[in-house]
Amino acid sequence: MARVQEQPVPQSDVAFNGHSMVGPLKRVLVCSPKSAGWNRPERVARWQELGFGHAPDFFKAQEQHQALRAELDVIGAEILELPPSDDLSLDAAYAHDASLATDFGLILVRPGKMNRVAEAEAQGRFAAGIGIPILAKIEAPGTTEAGDIVWLDATTLLIGNGYRTNAAGIAQMRAILAPKGIEVLAAPLPYGPGPSACLHLMSLISLLDERTALVDLPWLAVETVELLSSRGFKLIEIDYSERDTLACNVLSLGEKRLLAISENRQTNDRLREHGFDVRTFPGSEICINGSGGPTCLTRPLLRG
Repeated sequence: MARVQEQPVPQSDVAFNGHSMVGPLKRVLVCSPKSAGWNRPERVARWQELGFGHAPDFFKAQEQHQALRAELDVIGAEILELPPSDDLSLDAAYAHDASLATDFGLILVRPGKMNRVAEAEAQGRFAAGIGIPILAKIEAPGTTEAGDIVWLDATTLLIGNGYRTNAAGIAQMRAILAPKGIEVLAAPLPYGPGPSACLHLMSLISLLDERTALVDLPWLAVETVELLSSRGFKLIEIDYSERDTLACNVLSLGEKRLLAISENRQTNDRLREHGFDVRTFPGSEICINGSGGPTCLTRPLLRG
């Protein structure tokens, strides 16, 4: 593991932070289908290899991504766009996975899906260009993807151990963050449909506020459920008829506001019944086809 920057950043002029998944979203990095090359035939030709349901419709995906951005605009979030790069793949649109934001800078992960390794470097270059330091990088044989990483609170990180994040990657995360007072816990992930249809931890849990989580309960490990319960989390279950349309993938915007895929009407209504303000956008092409929901499409860089 490579250590790049060790000093905490003065909080008086913060332009980035981490350690929360539910504070008001202030600054966010995205990578549109255009930037990810969904309009480039040589990239689209790899759709089956990358696990997409069908060849992406670039124009529809771009339109749906614009709808996502419009919802982020409404709450006043600053939206940053990752520039195009020749070494990116279709998966780069799911900008969340390639880095982990902390109060000390970004940790560049090493995705278990090898076509995604270049995304971390691209995000690192972009972050450096806007003054966000790189805290560390995960190195081989470690693998990590931020879709497997959940901040339970400001000093507790839960990391799923599965197809894309291995024990060596979790050990590196622990070595990076333990000296900074962060406890790193491992959560076993299910075999599920198999490696070709990878389930991230965030496929099974989305934090809605400091003490509420949306969960796909039957697919969570017993010890993960017991951990959440011991920490006082209230669990809201998705409507299981909407599992395959990513009902559990919901982005907290802060202050009881959520961003969800409009196709998951029953789960969204259930969240509204629990007092949440659920905003939606259509996700058939940009989300469901590529198996990446609102959290996957966004790399939060600053929360209030």
